[in-house]
Amino acid sequence: MHSHSAIDIHAHYFPEAYLKLIAAEGAAFDAGCDFTPTGPSIHVGAVKMPPLAHKFTDIDLRVAEMDEIGVEVHALSLTTPMVAWADDTLALKLSEAFNDAIGDSHAKYPDRLVGLATLPWHKPELAIKELQRAAKIPGIRGVYSSTCIRDKELGDEEFWPVYEVIEDLGLNLFLHPVTVVEPQRLAKYYLTNLLGNPFESGVAAAHLIFSGTLDKFPGMDVCLPHAGGVFPYIVGRLAHGSNVRAEMKHMEKSPFEYIRRFHYDTVAHSDDALEYLISIAGADRVMLGSDYCFDMGYERPVEIVTNHAKIDDKAQAMILGGNARKLIGM
Repeated sequence: MHSHSAIDIHAHYFPEAYLKLIAAEGAAFDAGCDFTPTGPSIHVGAVKMPPLAHKFTDIDLRVAEMDEIGVEVHALSLTTPMVAWADDTLALKLSEAFNDAIGDSHAKYPDRLVGLATLPWHKPELAIKELQRAAKIPGIRGVYSSTCIRDKELGDEEFWPVYEVIEDLGLNLFLHPVTVVEPQRLAKYYLTNLLGNPFESGVAAAHLIFSGTLDKFPGMDVCLPHAGGVFPYIVGRLAHGSNVRAEMKHMEKSPFEYIRRFHYDTVAHSDDALEYLISIAGADRVMLGSDYCFDMGYERPVEIVTNHAKIDDKAQAMILGGNARKLIGM
């Protein structure tokens, strides 16, 4: 692939095996999956997702659409509800089902589809076991996690053994919200997504910085979705707090120095916001993303970059594929 070949690092996928497991074994955890003519619909507790478009689950339809919109590669990832709602046994089975499906998808489209491993993060020893297995599956190029794990923050030292294995394997960590802070206040107007998701990414970034996790694992890059959420845009406030607040007296470096410890996707929904992100993080830290194929994503993600008046050809080449190629080893 040439330097401008587009690699989308924020592209969601629901394998049939994952959905069938939820349908068969989810009831014990107040979860299930209904297969309707318009697509499968997952529910966990009171949360019921609308039917998933068939291109979420059918890789042939996906690749055909990728051809149409000019995307060369999808880095496939699971999203809500992931697996932490289940017990250890089912969470592991769901993780295995997703990761095996990545291998199958990559085998069919080796130049087009790779994936980010799902793990039962709430049980770190199980997460390590599955990570060590999944890392051997052709097509697995990184690790996926929600922005918090059953109300535990990603900076919790309970997860450090998992990060150690990620680092040792030469992989990197990609984040995505599942639950959000104060959901009852965000129930109206789709604010759980519009505000909750970017808040979540900012909270996760802050915990990874202030807990010392990023310093402990310097070889593990972290990719924040939705153009970094709120993090890049309030980093000055975090930096000021680290200077004046006793809670951050342990900090030896400014939060500004951690901006380039993260990668970011392009899902900013604003040319000005994307321009600012590139200016503060560098074009070499920003990668193409679409949030495929939700309505809050980009239908034509490549054009968001190529039509941007302030992104030159060199930066476009990095953002469209060059940076992702390095990070996920294409």
